Amino acid sequence: MKISVHNRCSDFSSYRAARVKSLFNAETGANFDLEAELPIDDVGWALGVVVGPSGSGKTSVGRGLWGADAVIDFDDWPADKPIIDAIAPEGDFDEVTGALAGVGLGTVPTWLRPYSVLSNGEKFRANLARVLCERPSRIVIDEFSSVVDRQIAKFGALAFAKSWRRLAKVGGNQCVLLSCHYDIIDWLEPDWVFDTATGKYAGRSLWRRPKFDLEIWQTDWRYWYLFEPHHYLKLPKMIAAKNYVATVDGELVAHVAVGTQNKGGEAEARACRLVVMPEWQGAGVGIRFLNAVCQMQMDGIGRLPGRNVTTLFHTSHPGLCSALRRDPKWTQVSAHLCGTNRSKKSSATSLVKSQTKAGTGGPSISAGYGGHFRAVQGFRYLGER
Repeated sequence: MKISVHNRCSDFSSYRAARVKSLFNAETGANFDLEAELPIDDVGWALGVVVGPSGSGKTSVGRGLWGADAVIDFDDWPADKPIIDAIAPEGDFDEVTGALAGVGLGTVPTWLRPYSVLSNGEKFRANLARVLCERPSRIVIDEFSSVVDRQIAKFGALAFAKSWRRLAKVGGNQCVLLSCHYDIIDWLEPDWVFDTATGKYAGRSLWRRPKFDLEIWQTDWRYWYLFEPHHYLKLPKMIAAKNYVATVDGELVAHVAVGTQNKGGEAEARACRLVVMPEWQGAGVGIRFLNAVCQMQMDGIGRLPGRNVTTLFHTSHPGLCSALRRDPKWTQVSAHLCGTNRSKKSSATSLVKSQTKAGTGGPSISAGYGGHFRAVQGFRYLGER
C-alpha cells in the first residue's frame, strides 16, 4: 500500500510571517509532503503502529490507510451515564466487563462513573475497552497513549494488544495505532511499525515484550490499607489469615490473603482479597501472582506449613472469573449467580445450637449474621494437570 501525503495551506506574507522567513531562512510553511510505502495489503496482520514526532505526518498516514472515517473519535461519550452503560449499551454485560478488565480498568467503582470524571489514565483504558466491544473490522486510533503517564501507557498497550489479538484471531480485525511515543512498541509487539521520522518500515520480528521480576513476600495486614481502596468490596479482614504481597523493585504491586477452612476433616486453603494496583493492571501479574501463592499452599510452604493443600477462591468480578476459567490450573466448583443468603441461615442455626447448649432457652432465633446478594463464583486451584 502506497500512501502519498500532500498537505497544502495558505502561504502568509504578514510582517511576522515574513520576519520568521528571514530570520530562519524558511521559504514557506505552506507545504508538507510524505511518501509511505507500507507492505500491508495482505490480511495476515492484526496490529500496526505508525510512530514519530508531532508534525511528522502520522495522522495523515492514518487517514490515508482506510479513509478518515476509520479514525475513531472518542468525543461522543454520554455525560449522564456511567461507562458500564455507555459501552456497547445493547451488548452483553459480561463482554463489557471483560473488556474493561482486559485493558486493565479492573477497579469496579470506576465502572459506575461517567467518562467525563475519569482520570486521563482511566479514560485511556475506557476508550480501549469501548473499541474492543464495538469490534470494528478496521480502525485507526490517533494520539495513542499521549496523555497518560508512561507506566500506564506501557501496561495499557500490553493489555490492549493481547485483547485485540484475541478478537482479531476470530474476525480478522485490523487496528493501527498512531503515537509519538516509542516506548510502547516493545509492549505492543506489533505486526509492523512505520516511523514517520525516518520513513522506515519494520516487520514483526524486531520487538520483544520487556520482562520484570515479581517478588512475593509473606506478611500480615500492615499493607492492606494501601490496597483496600482498590478492592471492589468493603469487607472485614479474614480471621487468622496470612497475607502475601508482590513487589517490583520495591514497589507494591499486588495483594492476596490466605486463610483455611476444614470440611469433613479435610483442610483446604482459602484465598481472598486479591488486588492489583491500578497502575499495574493489564500487565498480567494478577493471575500469575495468585497462581504462585496457591502453588505455595500446594507445595506445603504456605498457610499450613508441611501440608499440601488445594486452594479455594471466590470472586464476583466477571473479568477475573473469565480469566480463571481460561487458566488450566483452575477448575470451577460453584456458581451462585443470583446471590445467596446461606451464611446468614447457617449463622442463625449456630446461634440456636449455642443457646441450646448453654441452656438459656428463650424465644427461637430466626435471623443470623452475614449473607449477601452478590453473584459469587468459586474456583479451586489444582496446579499443573
